[in-house]
Amino acid sequence: MAASPTSRRHQFFLSVAMLVALATAAGLVALGNWQLERRVWKLGLIERVTARVDAAAQAAPGIADWPGINRDRDEYRHIRLRGEYLSDATLLAKAVTELGSGYWVMTPLRTEHAGTVMVNRGYIDQGVSAPLPPEGPQEVTGLLRLTEPEGAFLRDNLPEQQRWYSRDVEAMASALNVPLAPYFVDAKTAESGANAPVSGLTVVTFHNSHMVYALTWYALAAMVLAAAAMLYREAKRRR
Repeated sequence: MAASPTSRRHQFFLSVAMLVALATAAGLVALGNWQLERRVWKLGLIERVTARVDAAAQAAPGIADWPGINRDRDEYRHIRLRGEYLSDATLLAKAVTELGSGYWVMTPLRTEHAGTVMVNRGYIDQGVSAPLPPEGPQEVTGLLRLTEPEGAFLRDNLPEQQRWYSRDVEAMASALNVPLAPYFVDAKTAESGANAPVSGLTVVTFHNSHMVYALTWYALAAMVLAAAAMLYREAKRRR
């Protein structure tokens, strides 16, 4: 006996619902797989960065090497600089650290072989005057960091007002009228004296919740399939 129009409509809507459920579940599984791939990438990044941070300090990139500097290969490299600070060119960039809210003290270091490099000498509290840099030849070791051109704290840098919310090396070079390397250095070398900036506060940790996200997507896929199975069984029972 031919199926009634109502029965055919129910069968059509059931088929559509099953297809939508399968497509949704497949999409959720794909998102879970993508998160697992991201997890593998993140673990590799953590391993590489840890190796760079713990390695012996190497000479800073020369001027000829500047165009080839990139995030994947160079960020957080432990490097060494020798030169003299430009004492009249210090800038303060907004900072939030384990010590509180204050500023990074950014001063260019003119070197013999690596050009002029902006050095993050360390952290000072709000209300503290920026201390002058050490005089004479200095050796600075620290971590190579790439410029931060996008601003931070949901605010753009305002160079004309000397308000810096990120360490945008290009903008700082323009404000100071000093050619700078396309990176800066988070100094590990401690300075002495009253109100000296606190160095060594670079946060070298990476958020890695990709496994949690993957399991969430897989769980959602399982829930969609379970709901589809219940709908299918209920439709069969009513026939």
